[in-house]
Amino acid sequence: MRTRQTHRPGRSLALAALAACTLGALSPAQAADYPVLRGSQIDDAPPAPEFDSRMNWSGFYVGGGAGVSSTKFEPGNGLQNLANFAYRNTILGNEVNMGSLVSNLPSKTDSGSTFFGFAGYNFTFGDVILGLEADYTKSGHQYLISDFIGRRLTTSDGTVNDFTMTTRQGAELKDYATARIRMGWAYGRIMPFATIGGAVGRFDTTSTIDATWRFTRINPVSGALENNVVAAGYPLRVGETKRNVYGFGLTAGGGIDMALTENLFLRAEYQIIRFADVEGTTTTINTGRVAAALKF
Repeated sequence: MRTRQTHRPGRSLALAALAACTLGALSPAQAADYPVLRGSQIDDAPPAPEFDSRMNWSGFYVGGGAGVSSTKFEPGNGLQNLANFAYRNTILGNEVNMGSLVSNLPSKTDSGSTFFGFAGYNFTFGDVILGLEADYTKSGHQYLISDFIGRRLTTSDGTVNDFTMTTRQGAELKDYATARIRMGWAYGRIMPFATIGGAVGRFDTTSTIDATWRFTRINPVSGALENNVVAAGYPLRVGETKRNVYGFGLTAGGGIDMALTENLFLRAEYQIIRFADVEGTTTTINTGRVAAALKF
């Protein structure tokens, strides 16, 4: 027996309507689960903070640092003059140039770390910086050269002369200070600069000759042989050792200041100082150094 299926339009419409209502109810809830593109729904993001590259370099500052110095000592002709002085007013000194027997001493170099402090004041004219600065450096570099000279010479009166000279030449640069003019150009927080000025240094010095003199001759009155006689007034020392002798010179240099904040900056610098003759020694200092300073 066959069963006959009958199509009912009213029931199909009811089912379609129910499905549509169900989908409509679910759609808002499901939409809430998806991310929303928000870029076009809010105001523009705030700009990133800008770095202020400007720097007010004017004003007073003070700082300190360390460096490496090479100090060159150049002995002059002080010992030659002392040698002539040691035999002044004698027949030996009149006939022999004693200074020519003293060799020209070689230059000596001492190097090592140095420590310094400085203070100054800057004036600004647009990007141009002009300033005054003073610094103090502890050194301790030194040299010492010793030599021995012995000769036998016969003077015009037939006297055979035996003489010696023991020479000592040296100096210690204990410390020094400079006063300088600074000229710079500001590139925001970086300022290259050059300096020029004067320097004063404190030295301990040694420049001495210990001289001896013996002679052999026939006494012009008695005709007797005088053998290996010590000359009157010898041995003797000429020259002296001195403490706290001041020398003066010139200085120049250049470097770069870099500001970290409005009140703190770092420095890298080269400096050369040349001191005039101090008790027979001329001194030149070459220094590379770094420092930090506070600006007020």
